Amino acid sequence: MEHNILVIGIAGGTGSGKTTLMDNLIGKFQNEVTVLSHDNYYRRHDELTYEQRCQLNYDEPASLETELMAAHLDKLRHGEAIDCPIYDFTIHNRSDRTIRIVPKKVIIVEGILIFENEALRNLMDIRIFVDTDADIRLCRRITRDVNKRGRTLESVLAQYQQTVKPMHEQYVEPSKKYAHIVVPEGGKNLVALDMITGRIRHHLEDICDTKV
Repeated sequence: MEHNILVIGIAGGTGSGKTTLMDNLIGKFQNEVTVLSHDNYYRRHDELTYEQRCQLNYDEPASLETELMAAHLDKLRHGEAIDCPIYDFTIHNRSDRTIRIVPKKVIIVEGILIFENEALRNLMDIRIFVDTDADIRLCRRITRDVNKRGRTLESVLAQYQQTVKPMHEQYVEPSKKYAHIVVPEGGKNLVALDMITGRIRHHLEDICDTKV
């Protein structure tokens, strides 16, 4: 039996503002929202050394176990809890730990490539693409990777030039055509935020009316 759950996909290039938009929505609805992040589904590579893992292309669809994510999202939509993998960016590998995720009335799915996969995007009720200037996205990525993921400036710039930028142009940008809504500047776009907030509130009110 499929439960009355609203699935919202938030995609966009690296540093586009997806997290800001998502955090704003979570802040408004808190306990009503479950988040599923594509980043946690990077494939495990225990067979490679850290140096070898550093050389992998993490910006192409094949680097992610999207089929597992789609299966997990389908379970959540049907009211089943999942054990989501956890990815450790400091070692470029999947952690041995998992996190238990339970379904809630709203599920937010986020990631740069979530619209690229047909099976995954078809599980989403609303698809939002956050569109931000490339220079701004690069600055944000540098700040995040250096401060939060222990990378050097040189490694961040090298990765951006070698894989992030070309993969964005090949996979991420073309996936924008699958979005229902394109939001410039992500969470800073208050008009778009109000529209999305209103849609979620309407969904939650419908659930309450159904129960009465």
